[in-house]
Amino acid sequence: MAQSKVWSPVFIEELLPCSQKVSLLYHLSYLCLGKFSNCERLLRMRALETQLLFGSSEAVLLKCSGTSQNLVSALFPMLKLAVEKNKPALAKNYLEKARTWIEEIIQDVNQIIERYDLLNKNVALSTLDIKAEKTEMEKKSAQLLQENEEITKTLKTLEEMLDETNEKLTEAEKSIGDKNLKLQNLVKHSVSLSTQANKRFEQLSASVPFTGVTIECSSVLITSLAAVEKINTLRSEVIRLASEKATLSQKQWDVQVQIMDWQMKLAKQKIDQGSIPDQIHLGNVQHNLSIIQQIFNKLGKFWEKVHKSLGIIKDKTFVDEDFVEPDLKEGFLATIEKALEIWERFGSSCCKGVQIFRAQSRDAYRFLEFDPSSLSEEEWQKEYTRVKNQLREIKVFSGEYNSNQITQAE
Repeated sequence: MAQSKVWSPVFIEELLPCSQKVSLLYHLSYLCLGKFSNCERLLRMRALETQLLFGSSEAVLLKCSGTSQNLVSALFPMLKLAVEKNKPALAKNYLEKARTWIEEIIQDVNQIIERYDLLNKNVALSTLDIKAEKTEMEKKSAQLLQENEEITKTLKTLEEMLDETNEKLTEAEKSIGDKNLKLQNLVKHSVSLSTQANKRFEQLSASVPFTGVTIECSSVLITSLAAVEKINTLRSEVIRLASEKATLSQKQWDVQVQIMDWQMKLAKQKIDQGSIPDQIHLGNVQHNLSIIQQIFNKLGKFWEKVHKSLGIIKDKTFVDEDFVEPDLKEGFLATIEKALEIWERFGSSCCKGVQIFRAQSRDAYRFLEFDPSSLSEEEWQKEYTRVKNQLREIKVFSGEYNSNQITQAE
């Protein structure tokens, strides 16, 4: 998982696989627990709760998309016109209007975060209840199935491989974070050498809080060829590390799918013996729900930063009925032009997020409509194979990386 301060408009790279995993892992658990009524009831409750929350998540991202579109199509053009017409008071009013929109989004996002937190706690409680039911049944069972030694050995090997991949992934994330910080500091230092360039950089950073694009746009303000060369070298290193991370992330998921497959073989043996299998999938459900919750947490912090930044722009650029410095007017207009382009891309990402949650909340939980205990042996195996193949086809990260979308500004 990316560091807690990192934010990218391409957040759907994480959102899509996580939301898919949640529904498919619920589906696998449903197949395993369908013959045990109490467990099936608990799982159904949690799955329906998740389906409803995904629907609410769709609504919040739709609002984010709408606000981004309003910024692009209405507020920024009106703000630009107000500045061109030398009407600072009107420009300040537009900025304040945007901050009011954003305050509403922050409230909605915080409510979603609280609901994900509650859902995760409920899944954890249901897991404990199912384990208690399993323990009680095992006490009544005259004989439990012995786990196959070959399967156990294979699982151990795969788990060791997963631990090794996890360590490499953690190292890659740390390297990316270190290089990004070094890159940010280098750009800030290089820009600060010129007073005019520094003012332009401050305006752009406030109106467009994405570090990657800020670095890209600010490169033209840097006059030192040596500094530009260093910046380009660091950006190349970040892109290379991100590509390595994408490969490791996919390998991590591939190994996890193999582990789940072998665990399901053990689970099927226990089901055939009338014993509740180990709850291997609900833990993974919790993990992916936590990632989605963190995405919304970053989304909330992002909008809080935008809200604060717009206030800074208003205070630093305008005073009463005039500009703080007349020379800032040209730079401010150029900043708005760039902001239009970047916010349009952000809105597009939010729209894709809407589509992801819409598909998941409407279609991915239809498996709850059938009773898994009514399936024949052949039907059960066919359904399991279908879900397993869907899990295997999930691409954790596309591998496409753009240095203009690196991180949220610190």
